[in-house]
Amino acid sequence: MKKIFLVEDDENLRRGISFALEQEDYQVIAIEKVVGTVEIIQEEQPDLIILDINLPDGNGIDLCLDIRKITSTPIFFLTALDMEMDVVAGLSVGADDYITKPFSLAILKAKIISILRRIDTYTTEISQPPFILNLDANCLTKDGEEILLSSTEYRLVHYLIRNAGIVLEKEKLIDALWDAQGKFIDENTLFVNIRRIRLKIEADPQNPKFIQTIRGVGYVWNKRGRL
Repeated sequence: MKKIFLVEDDENLRRGISFALEQEDYQVIAIEKVVGTVEIIQEEQPDLIILDINLPDGNGIDLCLDIRKITSTPIFFLTALDMEMDVVAGLSVGADDYITKPFSLAILKAKIISILRRIDTYTTEISQPPFILNLDANCLTKDGEEILLSSTEYRLVHYLIRNAGIVLEKEKLIDALWDAQGKFIDENTLFVNIRRIRLKIEADPQNPKFIQTIRGVGYVWNKRGRL
């Protein structure tokens, strides 16, 4: 599940965008002010950031500059139709795209899909300190040392890390593990693979810090191993 961070002070627009994107299976974190934004982005590590240029306690252009100091995550601007200079300024400080208000939600969704697809094409690794998942080599390292995983374990780790911080239902994880050759995956297989991975990555597998069990629901990858 891709995570989108939205900064928009218009409550109706913020709710409308959030609802529309959640219907497309995105996780949306929406706030209305500049204050606290950089800290939340550092914490949540979204896949895409959508910024309104005009905000009650600042502006999106300055905020974009601050965000670019901590991450290269794609940034998408929302701007008024007659504010061409804002568009130019936004692109010059590191924004990846923009859309002018009023806009069609269908066009917004299409632009988001395009940006995320482009980023996925060029992404070669995912970092969740102290782990790095190398997508080219299909391998996981911890503090620079490779952890040997089976193909099923790798697919499971890949899915968990891509959705770090999100509680994933067992059914979703089973779907993600389904073998291309039709190998049967059930809940017991999922449990066994989770246990094997914990033995390889956790300092204390009986008290895991990274892969947490959510009883009755599924599992979650804890970012930076915090309980």
